[in-house]
Amino acid sequence: MDIFGINIDLASLMSSIVPVVLQIGLMILAFIILVPIGKKIIEKTLRKAGSNQKLSPSRVKTLEKLLLNVFSYVMFFVLILMLFGVLGIPLGPLLAGAGIIGLAIGFGAQGLVSDIVTGFFILLERQLEIDDYATTAGYDGIVEEIGLRTTKIRSFDGTLNYVPNRYIEGVANHTRGNMRALVDISIQHNDNIDKAITVLEEVCEGFKEDERFKEGPDAIGVQSFGSTDIVLRVVGQTENGLQWECERAMRKSIKEAFNHAGIETPFPQQVAVQMKQ
Repeated sequence: MDIFGINIDLASLMSSIVPVVLQIGLMILAFIILVPIGKKIIEKTLRKAGSNQKLSPSRVKTLEKLLLNVFSYVMFFVLILMLFGVLGIPLGPLLAGAGIIGLAIGFGAQGLVSDIVTGFFILLERQLEIDDYATTAGYDGIVEEIGLRTTKIRSFDGTLNYVPNRYIEGVANHTRGNMRALVDISIQHNDNIDKAITVLEEVCEGFKEDERFKEGPDAIGVQSFGSTDIVLRVVGQTENGLQWECERAMRKSIKEAFNHAGIETPFPQQVAVQMKQ
């Protein structure tokens, strides 16, 4: 066949193209099949190792997410190298060029290197794990994923925050060990303090049988004096993540007990002023 003065042997062209296309198709098909299988193997292996070595579920989830990401990157990189080989693209000059380009942009990629190094030490030192409630880098919420470059933190309003690992400093992990349930309750200045503390102690006795509490709760007495109220405090130790639930339950019981005993909690003065206005 002669096109624009160029003689093209269609048969030889097809005979050279078809095998290449078939090889590429088979490689992509193998990639699509092997990646899910590899991920399943990683998941089962980690869960089995976690049960044998008594790893926490959050630790298993953290390692599982990380290894799945690394596995996906490695498989994709291998696929690209194999495709280059099928297409006859020499890898030597390509890698040499990549090395020069990498050296040129290396100074601009310091942040990426810092992300990876920081992420490695976060995992090694177990500063954060999936399902932990933590405060770091100006964000407060539940850790959903820890990667080599970024960490995902879900705020309580539902916002998913992608935090580069290099910005994770001064981690406050709120899910290690028992947590403190703290309730401050106000009474009026003319109320009997001893009577109010006695009522609080009775409420605390009822909660000491609650399985959510690991220690206490106890009425520790007067916390502070305000211009219109006296603040009493109750403190107890609860399981991780249950401190807010326990605080709400104690506030409800304390308010009901105070009402029954004729002890009134003062109405905030600033709210009363706003309502009059």
